Amino acid sequence: FNELLPHLANENSQGEYYLTDCVQLSVSAGHQVTGVTGSETSVMGVNDLVQLAELNHMVQADRREALMRSGVSLVDPRTVFINGPTINIASNTVIEPQVTLNSPVIIGHNVTIGFGSHLTDANIGDNTVIKPYTVVESASIGSQAQVGPFARLRPGTTLSDAAHVGNFCEIKNASVGEGSKVNHLAYIGDATMGRDVNIGAGTITCNYDGASKNKTTIGNDVFIGSNTSLIAPVTLADGVTTGAGSVITMDVEVGKLALSRSKQINVEGYKRPKKSRD
Repeated sequence: FNELLPHLANENSQGEYYLTDCVQLSVSAGHQVTGVTGSETSVMGVNDLVQLAELNHMVQADRREALMRSGVSLVDPRTVFINGPTINIASNTVIEPQVTLNSPVIIGHNVTIGFGSHLTDANIGDNTVIKPYTVVESASIGSQAQVGPFARLRPGTTLSDAAHVGNFCEIKNASVGEGSKVNHLAYIGDATMGRDVNIGAGTITCNYDGASKNKTTIGNDVFIGSNTSLIAPVTLADGVTTGAGSVITMDVEVGKLALSRSKQINVEGYKRPKKSRD
């Protein structure tokens, strides 16, 4: 068929290209021509945006039915959108309302995809929970993991088994090791993280220096205190702890505590500015 399409011409009163001309082109090219019975959706013509929307509605209905008959639960089928040819979902998985799946998407057994989530080029292991309003793009998620709500996994992200990424976290081009947790309000970009790491709220990897992206390497069993800034390139070895509010600019060796804070000053007799009553 692809061989014939470039030879279609629009030399007719409507100035349009007709797929039915492929029959004559096939005969002229010496191909065997036979008749087959197709479904309405496979042969339906589209001449305007209204017909395109109608056809898409029919295609979506067919795809939803196929998933449900294979053992996938769609809580509100009419609100789930399945785009593209490679959407493979194992049985006993639950898709909540307002979810969009853009091919390729591979989802394992006993997975929950939460309300309003948007998945593109995603691979998700068994028994994983994707909580509501999560966006996943070109990322891989292991088994028994948790992501969201309101999380974003950008291209190049890999979450190992039992990893957690929580609310208002963004992960980009980074690997998160088995059992590691990035639970609140964090940005992890261009980083490698080992197993059993805890990332405190407000932590960021400062990966961009204005010209290039730099890498952060975090070992196993590392504890990152809240509001830590990791200035890449930087390496934190196994067992490292950082104090809350630290700015880490140098590599930290195995098992050490890294602190970087300004000295606190408490000013006695301070008079708070008052608003003018004028």
